[in-house]
Amino acid sequence: MADAVTPTPLLKDELDIVIPTIRNLDFLEMWRPFFQQYHLIIVQDGDPAKTIKVPEGFDYELYNRNDINRILGPKASCISFKDSACRCFGYLVSKKKYVFTIDDDCFKINALEQHIKNLLCPSTPFFFNTLYDPYRGGADFVRGYPFSLREGVPTAVSHGLWLNIPDYDAPTQLVKPLERNTRYVDAVMTIPKGTLFPMCGMNLAFNRELIGPAMYFGLMGDGQPIGRYDDMWAGWCTKGLPYIYHSKASNPFVNLKKEYKGIYWQEELIPFFQSVALPKDCNTVQKCYIELSKQVRAKLSKVDDYFVKLADAMVTWIEAWDELNPSSADLSNGSSK
Repeated sequence: MADAVTPTPLLKDELDIVIPTIRNLDFLEMWRPFFQQYHLIIVQDGDPAKTIKVPEGFDYELYNRNDINRILGPKASCISFKDSACRCFGYLVSKKKYVFTIDDDCFKINALEQHIKNLLCPSTPFFFNTLYDPYRGGADFVRGYPFSLREGVPTAVSHGLWLNIPDYDAPTQLVKPLERNTRYVDAVMTIPKGTLFPMCGMNLAFNRELIGPAMYFGLMGDGQPIGRYDDMWAGWCTKGLPYIYHSKASNPFVNLKKEYKGIYWQEELIPFFQSVALPKDCNTVQKCYIELSKQVRAKLSKVDDYFVKLADAMVTWIEAWDELNPSSADLSNGSSK
């Protein structure tokens, strides 16, 4: 009897999996059936002298801080240290059309399959469909949905959540220490264009060709006054997106130390992003992001000097992106799901 042929997974040669880590990647054993045929980009945070062990059988490249400094030189200043925001270095060095990023303590549910379905399916950001995703089986466009918009637009970002510990901020974690999210809802929705939401980078996939240069996770962690806002910063900068799932635990006391300035600052950040307007000549992702950096400097520097440093890092990030991805200099904006 002939051996069974393993089917080629969707996007096998078009998707990289980016994982930030400070520990051995034993968790990959739980993901082996889903991840083994894909290429992994592992970004090691913390002490570069530490050896990170990866289970046998995975196709991967691993970068530590020494590698980041060697590859980017002075531009390495835009990559966060001692914070999971370092994952965006993996976005820089990837050469694939799509990226899926996940934390090293997420288990069990095959989020990747759902993300791929989302990325290959159009989004409907310009008109809200009240019957969830109209492209899924058992659903369609509801009465009154404009026929001219039913073709949808390419999906730029697929956003996932998780089960077990909810994605709460530290104060909410402290007052609800035993609360758990145990109900999985199999639903996908397009978040309307221009709507702000708190994006989570721990279970996330995106079309790198469409939105890659805007997926910068800012300056967080060592030497910075803020943490745990990296993914939300990227989400606010891209302004749009859906859901999936995840499993994770975190320390609310440690989180509070990282978040406390951000909790105050976000009351200024949200109105800022709601009012952002870009000139018509900003017709690529890079041009939009450089313009956004100028507005961050001009309007948020009054909040804290940190935003001057962040605006500089945003420019450095785009310079690094174009240096490592010269063919993407004319990337144009897409939409998101």
